[in-house]
Amino acid sequence: MKGWKDCKKILCIRLDNMGDVIMSSPAIRALKENFNCSITLLTSSMGAPIAQFLTFIDRVITFDAPWVKLNNQGGTHEFNELVLQLKKEQFDGAIIFTTFSQSALPAALVTYLAGIKRRMAFCRENPYALLTDWIPDKEPYSFIQHQVQRDLNLVEKAGAVIKDDNLILQLQKDLHDQIARKLESLGVNFSNPWIIVHTGVSEPKRRYPADLWAAAINQIVDKFGYQVLLTGNREEIRSIEEIRINTGNHVYNTAGILSLEEFITLIKEAPLLVSVNTSAVHIAAAMGTPQVVLYALSNPQHLPWKAKGNLLLFDIPAELRSRNEILQHTHRNFHPQDLPMVRPEDIVEACSSLLVRKEDSTIPPMIPLQILEQ
Repeated sequence: MKGWKDCKKILCIRLDNMGDVIMSSPAIRALKENFNCSITLLTSSMGAPIAQFLTFIDRVITFDAPWVKLNNQGGTHEFNELVLQLKKEQFDGAIIFTTFSQSALPAALVTYLAGIKRRMAFCRENPYALLTDWIPDKEPYSFIQHQVQRDLNLVEKAGAVIKDDNLILQLQKDLHDQIARKLESLGVNFSNPWIIVHTGVSEPKRRYPADLWAAAINQIVDKFGYQVLLTGNREEIRSIEEIRINTGNHVYNTAGILSLEEFITLIKEAPLLVSVNTSAVHIAAAMGTPQVVLYALSNPQHLPWKAKGNLLLFDIPAELRSRNEILQHTHRNFHPQDLPMVRPEDIVEACSSLLVRKEDSTIPPMIPLQILEQ
């Protein structure tokens, strides 16, 4: 697919959340390094904040697409305004990043209407004129790969390759003392050992039960003597407090008091993060922080990339599973079946292997998949 090396103004489209933008970042960095081009990221209001720590992104355009599951979704007016804005920008090319369960066609239509000359994406359907560079999407029916690898394979079709495919977030300031003051105001002794437990999720299907969180946290404090910092955003203050009140001493609700950069810094300095599968685990992967991940069987592509730590899988109740037929197919035919719920004891043991035994564990690149039924 010739011609991409001449593109000096490229639009990268990743319309999901922060974790998704982080996973696409090695591929976006490959475009920057290979083509020496200007990179504009089109992403959601939930994904946009992380871009300031991805120094190879020059500009951000925010749009909450109605075809993506987000807290806010734009209407026809915002759609038309976006098309007009992109037309004025006169991009040389657009690359659309998706998971295998998403269609690239709505975003392809936007770039087509905006008159962007080159338009690339994986697409299961024949896009005809909507894409100039169509790569047929064979996932998940032929194979499944990690999201980072999927995105790297996409930009490689344009001629962009990269040697270092690690996740990288670049902090701009030293915020240690500022964070210490905030936490000490809650009663945290920042000079004594502490770990982070991140319980919040954007989707109920990935939530770990609050009573089991409380039991695990109590065992962690009793066994290791560590302080536990419960992290989350402002909207999660109440749900996190419900967990905290069922724990003993040395457990602190820090939800809503840290900026994003402070949160990233806290993760960088932490000896351990315990979290469900959300953006926190991808931040930890980028910062090299060991982690214990409680991973609901949703998308098998989205484990933290090249991360230190341990993986604990649990299934999603049938009534909460996605109605997306591709994800249902994946769950029926690829995911491990009849998984028991992760016990608090399992979490404590996974923490012990990292905090006490100092085991050099690495989270696998994919959920262990069963053989596709014939």
